[in-house]
Amino acid sequence: MKTEKPNATPFISDVDQLRSRARKSIERAAVTPAYRGNVAQTIEILQAVLATEIVCVLRYTMNAIVASGISSDSVKKEFDEHAVEEQRHVRVVAERINQLGGTPNLNPEGLATRSASQYIVGANLIEMIKENLIAERIACEHYRELIRFFGDDDSTTRVMMEGILSKEEEHANDMHDLLVAHEGTPMLPH
Repeated sequence: MKTEKPNATPFISDVDQLRSRARKSIERAAVTPAYRGNVAQTIEILQAVLATEIVCVLRYTMNAIVASGISSDSVKKEFDEHAVEEQRHVRVVAERINQLGGTPNLNPEGLATRSASQYIVGANLIEMIKENLIAERIACEHYRELIRFFGDDDSTTRVMMEGILSKEEEHANDMHDLLVAHEGTPMLPH
């Protein structure tokens, strides 16, 4: 004989209630009453993420253009690939800000102060790789914190940040591998 546990929280709300709530506050678009995050704070945080990603696009693009030396072609290609991937991050973060009712801040004025990472080009290929590795490590730490912060209160933003973090970790690994290869040293300590 199967006994059922009483469920304190129903799986889904009453359909009529869902329909009624959906009709209210339609100007809030995707932000429904079930959203538990602080919309204004989330938008503010995402504006900083947006600035960070834009700075990364600019740094990788500049590095791809100015990198020189006998073995720079493969590194330039990697910088270009990363610039394109960072641009995708810009787009998804800007879209999320828009979904939450905000206006993405793409104004270049003050960009460096809004960003977690810095725009440092580097004087040579090794310095460029190191600066990109540092920027990726900053992004990884920052995005891990944000994933914990958003938790279940804003699962959509959390999942977006998890996807971006995955790519940033890949970028950090790529920069680490390039650094090892171009410095001619064994793997760097973890």
